[in-house]
Amino acid sequence: MLDFVFTVDDPVAWHSKNLKKNWNHYSFLKVLGPKIITTVQNNYGAGVYYNPLIMCDGRLIKYGVISTSILIEDLLNWNNLYIAGRLQKPVKIVAMNENVALRSALDKNLKSAVTTAFLMLPESFSEEDLFIEIAGLSYSDKSPEGQFTQLMTLPKTLQQQINHVMDPPGKNRDVEETLLQVAHDPDCGEVVRQGLSAIVRPSSMKQSTKGIFTAEVLLLWSWLLFCLLH
Repeated sequence: MLDFVFTVDDPVAWHSKNLKKNWNHYSFLKVLGPKIITTVQNNYGAGVYYNPLIMCDGRLIKYGVISTSILIEDLLNWNNLYIAGRLQKPVKIVAMNENVALRSALDKNLKSAVTTAFLMLPESFSEEDLFIEIAGLSYSDKSPEGQFTQLMTLPKTLQQQINHVMDPPGKNRDVEETLLQVAHDPDCGEVVRQGLSAIVRPSSMKQSTKGIFTAEVLLLWSWLLFCLLH
């Protein structure tokens, strides 16, 4: 899945235009309008609003929207290391306006990552060790941001089962909203385990039933063949 992040100066205006063009990309929050979507984006989680599991030119993508000011704050101060952490890894900047503050913050984020990695490495280390340490900065100590990133990479069916486990009847929350909640849950591992059980248990029962059925059919054919021969 390709992962895009759009940095926008005015999220309300951006969502307003995108709702008109791509209404079906959004969860149930779309009925509440662009202002509520922006409030959720800015005040919950890592300051980014994601539309996941979107088909674009035959390719599955997800895209997040973050305000420029919140991104700059995270790049400079590591408020949550969510998007800043992703930008410490190999990414491709598709297009960018001439925003001096943003460019400076992007550079500062990379320098901070290298400095932090140096402080945690032993006196002697390889180039690979340095890159591994940098890549792991935003995944340390089972942080909610790290767990959310890991949850978002899970197979689609497992994500849906986790959503089913956590989503009260009638609420119909978006999968990503549920995964964000799970990432902050101390029992995150248990929720994932329940999601796995929801996949494995029915398939095992169906397979066992099919095995019994096919065995009975085989016995029936054997009996019929025996009768014909005798």
